[in-house]
Amino acid sequence: MNAEDPGRIVLLTASHRVAPGLLSWPAWETLRAAERVVCAERDHPQLPYLREAGVAVEYASPSAEELVDDCAGGRTVVVLVGGEGNQPLTDGLARLGGSGRVQMPDLELLPGSYDLPGARLLDLVQVMDRIRLACPWTSQKTHEGLAKYAIEEAYELVEAIEDGDRDELREELGDVLLQVVFHARIAQEDPQEPFGIDDVAGTIVDKLIHRHPHVFGDETAETPEDVRAHWLRTKAIEKQRASVTDGVPLGQPGLALAAKLGSRARTAGLDAALPQGEGVGYRLLALAVGAERDGVDPEAALRAAARAYRDAIRAAEGLGTGPDSVEE
Repeated sequence: MNAEDPGRIVLLTASHRVAPGLLSWPAWETLRAAERVVCAERDHPQLPYLREAGVAVEYASPSAEELVDDCAGGRTVVVLVGGEGNQPLTDGLARLGGSGRVQMPDLELLPGSYDLPGARLLDLVQVMDRIRLACPWTSQKTHEGLAKYAIEEAYELVEAIEDGDRDELREELGDVLLQVVFHARIAQEDPQEPFGIDDVAGTIVDKLIHRHPHVFGDETAETPEDVRAHWLRTKAIEKQRASVTDGVPLGQPGLALAAKLGSRARTAGLDAALPQGEGVGYRLLALAVGAERDGVDPEAALRAAARAYRDAIRAAEGLGTGPDSVEE
């Protein structure tokens, strides 16, 4: 080693959302080549795996000055940094470097592992688990008690989409996702048929793969119509329903229900006559089925018209065209 070489300090971080021991190759190379590896946390999740790999780790919390001295002569010291970081150490190193009185070693921040896409979903599952156990309101909720919130959040998501509000869209997507995680957490506690969020995710993953043979299998699809045909064919085989109307939730809004029934009949090639009768219901039924046939979502169309009507009402009141324009 060169006595004049100030050495190297490596601050090694690792994502807590990645299984301990799954470090990058540069991280392992640095750990094995270092003259000293220190860690201030006795329960650091990487410690058992490093020791199993033959990397000697000291339980120590050296100061910035001690680290700089220890690196003298070209030595490399690796500091395992916990999830919260090590602010006192980094502040101390910054002060020493800024003083101009000390020959500083090379400083390197080395990520040993990175978050994969979807990593924050793990945080959501952990937070939900803790709230379920500790919150008096959350701990008492059931599937039945939460059902109305799923409907409300879905409508708020649709409203954010139609408003074109990106911030609101992100928030409402989170609220809908919360409903899924919440219900899955409750389902874990069922004494007869428990299942959790991994079972929910696994079910939809299997379904998506099975219904996209043109992506994950040998079939081909050149157009959206081909994709829809694949989807309907595999879905029919899976469900083995007696009627094309099976599985259509009758509790959904009326226009959406009428359009869905019309879509099922049209896709199946059924020449089902619209029922005739007196009253606005039959006229709305005919309008909804006709809109669906023409590629128009009747629920969305009516909401757009209702928004225009709301603006007309507010204009008649001498107000602006949206709720945000109300004067305080």
